[in-house]
Parts: sequence; structure tokens; C-alpha cells
Amino acid sequence: MAAKASSSTKCLQLLVFQVALVGPVCCGNVLVWPTEGSHWLNVQTVIRELIRRGHSVTVLVSNASLFIQPKAEAAERFEVFNVPFQKDTIENLIEEIVALWLNNRPTTLTFWQFYKELGKLSKSWHQLNRQMCDAVLTNQELMAHLRGSGYDLLLSDPVTLCGDLVALKLAVPFVYSLRFSPASTVERHCGKIPAPPSYTPAALSELTDRMSFSERIKNIVSYHLQDYVFQSYWGEWDVYYSKILGRPTTLCETMGKAEIWLIRTYWDFEFPRPFLPNFEFVGGLHCQPAKPLPKEMEEFVQSSGEHGVVVFSLGSMVYNLTDEKSNVIARALSQLPQKVLWRYKGKKPEALGSNTRTYDWIPQNDLLGHPLTKAFITHGGTNGIYEAIYHGIPLVGIPMFADQHDNIAHMRAKGAAVELDFGTMKTEDLVDAVNTVINNSSYKENALRLSKIHHDQPITPLDRAVFWIEFVMRHKGAKHLRPAAHHLTWYQYHCLDVLAFLFTCAAIAVFILVKCCLFCCRKRGRIAKRKKE
Repeated sequence: MAAKASSSTKCLQLLVFQVALVGPVCCGNVLVWPTEGSHWLNVQTVIRELIRRGHSVTVLVSNASLFIQPKAEAAERFEVFNVPFQKDTIENLIEEIVALWLNNRPTTLTFWQFYKELGKLSKSWHQLNRQMCDAVLTNQELMAHLRGSGYDLLLSDPVTLCGDLVALKLAVPFVYSLRFSPASTVERHCGKIPAPPSYTPAALSELTDRMSFSERIKNIVSYHLQDYVFQSYWGEWDVYYSKILGRPTTLCETMGKAEIWLIRTYWDFEFPRPFLPNFEFVGGLHCQPAKPLPKEMEEFVQSSGEHGVVVFSLGSMVYNLTDEKSNVIARALSQLPQKVLWRYKGKKPEALGSNTRTYDWIPQNDLLGHPLTKAFITHGGTNGIYEAIYHGIPLVGIPMFADQHDNIAHMRAKGAAVELDFGTMKTEDLVDAVNTVINNSSYKENALRLSKIHHDQPITPLDRAVFWIEFVMRHKGAKHLRPAAHHLTWYQYHCLDVLAFLFTCAAIAVFILVKCCLFCCRKRGRIAKRKKE
């Protein structure tokens, strides 16, 4: 009896000890600086898991937000600040960006013009972004309230800048959550992650890690063009950041202070490349097993029989299509033997077939996880692609803008997708593409192979993301994971000063050697001359 009591006491002591160890993060206080669209959906998944684990989470959001709507019943809290522009300002800018990609997809001849126009639209976005920054950082009452709230960490999406500034003003560590791979400008310059252009494709280049000579030329040009375009407005941010922090600094120097970079991709999707210890890949953190479908939708899916269903969505940013384009798509879908569930808010196409149903919204993850789903027609958003990878569904990609062309290029290189050009796509092109990914078994096999890789991880992507957020809170940062490259100048990083020194030494040595040789030659010449005389 005494032995049992002793054993129970030891177990209780061990439990108390473990609780003491995790205590510092059981009541963490997290502030979130989010970005719109699919970025918010990913961060929202992390927020819910943090709350489930006992943390307090507050979202700092503007009154002009498109997707982030504060709700009284939500588990997270919201701090809403006012900005001097309306929601339609953001909507119009997004429409312009989408139109640029759809109407001016970059080619070898239009590369420069495309990046020039993209730079103009990026400048407009950053002007709105600076207004958001001012609305927070110059609001003394709001900043005082945030300081008094005792936050332990700020989680930021750097697509919308300023989260890092808020963190520094509040004197708390910050963690980045973002989509782009290490080839993008921000990660290379500010995160100091290496990106050899010989096999690391630049963001938006639509290249893979197996490049021909001409593709490597395009890749290097892409790197430099992006650097030129994006650094052209970084100077304005350098001035702004220096003003806010009250000391000379740069945007990149500040962004480089991020403790951890949570990249929303993984090696099932990415090409192998070097990365740093403070970069963690958490692609697919929002994915989960499929839930039962609504009754009416399940009945429609079951009515497909052995042919199964095709899921079709162009994402939340494409609200409408022209009548001509929607009918091209509708005619193609009507020729498929499968039933089709199409997420589409626009006018119902006249050519819509009896096998196709349109919905304002669909439970995309649950549909992709349904055993009767055969293929996914997608614009190539990262969230949708990861849901397809998670469930092992082959893709027909119709990329529209931003990183979507890159995303589909990755999946095409891995043998799990067929790509179509939205601008030139005809009815028969879409029919052939869907039939190819369904009837050619290699696409399904490759999709399942990627799915197995995705599921074969020591911990889930969501657990990994939350672990590192809690890690930073436990240790008040993660400075031991940041490379010394952050403390080097650009010429020190590339060892140009060392090369210059070695070149100078070599040049001096060669100069002395040549002088010695000439001296010896002249001396021998004089001796020979004297002998002849």
C-alpha cells in the first residue's frame, strides 16, 4: 500500500514538474499583424490552434479589411484601427493586379514592361500599406493600449509591411508567416537565405530546378529585374523605418530581425535548395481529413456513379468572368462524363450542362477528400494545391496571377498537373486536360506519391508552426538560429574584400616577379655583351 502511495506521489511530482516546464507558454499573449485573402486563412488556422492550447490571441486589423471581419463570438480578440481609405480602394487595386497578369503575361519580349507595370501597382499597394502603418504607429492611444497588454510575441505576414515595426515599438520578438519560397527577393536579401541561380528558380519565373542554358539566363535576368523593381521603392521604406525607429536603418535590416520564418510550403512541393535554421517549412498546415458533405451535395456526388466528380474553383479573388470565357468553360465541363461542382459567383453561363452545378462556396477540402473525386481544376493557389496534395488529387491548373503560375509549374514538374493558359484556352483544351489527368494513371500515381511524402513527417505542419511560435515565447527569441550574415556588408558576404586583397597580393607578386625577371635578363645581357667584347 505504501509502495503504491509512493508511486502515486512520484507520478504527481513528475506531472507538476512537466506543467512547470510548459507553464511559461500556457498563457502566452500573441498579437497578429495579418494579410488579406488566402494568407489570412493560413494564419487563422494557426490562431485557432494557439487558442486551443490556452494562448490569448489578438488580431490587429483595419476597418477597411476585405476578409477579416471581427466577430463578437470569435475566440480571438480584435483591435480595429481606422484607415483613410475604403474597402473598394483595395478591391480596385486587386482587380488591376489580376488584370495585369491576365492581359500581359510576361514573355521574353515583354519581361521588362511587365515588371515595370507590376512595380507601379506594387507602389500603389505600399502607399496604402504606409497609410495603415501610420494609422497604428501614430495613434498614441492605441500604441499605449498595446504596450499595456503585455504581448509576448507578434505574428506577422510580411506581404503587408509594418508588423515588424509594431513589434519593435512594443519590444517583443516577431515571427514571420509567408508563402514565397527562398528564391523571393525578401528572403534572399533580408532573410539572408542562399539561392544559387543555377538551380534555384526565381519567384514568378515559372522555372524548375532543372534549367537549360537559356533558362538559366532567364533565371538570372529574373533575379536582377525583381531586385531592381522592388528595391526601387525599398528606399522609401528605409526612410520611413528610420523615422519611426528614430535611428538610421533599412527595411531589410529590420525584417532580418525576425526570429523565425514560417514558410507555407514543404518538400512535397518545393525543389531541394539550401535553407537556414530559422526557416521552417510548414506547407499544408490548414489541411485536415475530409468531413461529411452537406446532404444535397453528397446526393449529387453519389449520383456520379463510377465516373466520379471533378471539383472546380478559381479562388476567392476572381469574382466574375466574361460571358464568352464562362461559356467556353461551361461547354467543356458539359462534355465530361463526370459530375462537376464549380465554385462560381458570376452570371450563370448559358452553356452550363446538366452534369454541372455552380455554388457561391464549396467545402473544397471535404470535396477533395471525397473518394469519388477524380480531379481538381484550380487557379493554382497554394491553399488549394496543398489540399490536393494532402488528398492525392491530380490537377488541371489554370493560373491567373501572382505565384499561381509558379505553383502550377512546380506541380507540373512533379508529374501531378496539366497547365492551361487562361487567355488562349479553348473548350477542347479544357476537355483534353481533364481527360488526361483522369485517364492517364501516372498523374494520380504522382499525386498519391506527393501525398505520402506530405503525410510522412515526424509532426504535422500545424504542430511545427505552433511549436516554433511557442519556442520563441519560451526563450524570448531565437537569436542563436540567426546566421552571422545579418552582421556583414554585401561585399563582406560575397567575400569581395578578401578577393580584392588576394588579387592585389597576387598582382604585386606578379609585378615583383616580372621586375626581377627583367632585371635578371638585363644583367645577363650585359654580362654576355662584356664577354663578347
